[in-house]
Amino acid sequence: MGLSFVNKVLELFGFSADQKDRDWKNIVRKQRCPFLDRKCYKVRKSTPNISIGTCTVKYGKNDYPIVICPARMTERSQVFIDCLHLFTKHEPGNQFHLVSEVYVPGGKVDFFLISARDGKVYDFIGIELQTLDTTGTVWPERQRLLNGLNVQKEDEEEKSSKRFGLNWKMTSKTILVQMHHKADIFEKFNKKLVLVVQDKLLDYMEREFNFKHLKIPATIGNSIHFHVYRVEQNSGSHRIALTRRLSTDSDGISKCLGLAPTSKPDLHRVISALERRISSDTLFTPAWTMT
Repeated sequence: MGLSFVNKVLELFGFSADQKDRDWKNIVRKQRCPFLDRKCYKVRKSTPNISIGTCTVKYGKNDYPIVICPARMTERSQVFIDCLHLFTKHEPGNQFHLVSEVYVPGGKVDFFLISARDGKVYDFIGIELQTLDTTGTVWPERQRLLNGLNVQKEDEEEKSSKRFGLNWKMTSKTILVQMHHKADIFEKFNKKLVLVVQDKLLDYMEREFNFKHLKIPATIGNSIHFHVYRVEQNSGSHRIALTRRLSTDSDGISKCLGLAPTSKPDLHRVISALERRISSDTLFTPAWTMT
């Protein structure tokens, strides 16, 4: 009976748990996230020096892969590359920059993909990453995996009967409310805001909220876009792949929740904040130029 069948952790520190021939002791020792190129930020509250490292889990009777870490979605920069067509004022000769965690009226945006030249912003796209939040703890499953990979001996936490769950309702509602707070801002700026989600999370949203008015396929003139990805098997590892694109406007996001937009946008303030952040360190190079 293989590990992929008995254990619910599909990926640990960016590597497939099925790849038993990897140097797992070294991977666990380094605690490195390959998507962020630094130590995994998901740590145990009781022992903050230990990174949990769980990127993707198997869930449900069919063991469907579910991404539980937003950093996992940045693999190969694919989610950013898939937004390039949404620029409307990019000009040849401009450079791309990728800036994280910028506050705008309405809240914090995970990433801004920026077209700039000589330190001046010509255009930008807001990008939010949303994966499923877990309930309970994934730690016992992680420990059982490490025992099965001969990284460590069995410990008491492996014997725990605690199981993790997925918080579908709260995750969906929280991100839609956040999108509602920002939708009016981006629309009045005449810019695009993209929500990156996994296929199963979008399926849940479509069942539980009013999504009938969203445009499928996406209309480039709309300000709010949903980019939907699935996890695919790829030569023994896993990759994310874009499967669907939907779009709407600020009124459409309000219809999803039955809420009215209340934001008061200030475009100059946002552009000033972005120009203070861009530098040689934020230059974004699409993957095809790196081969």
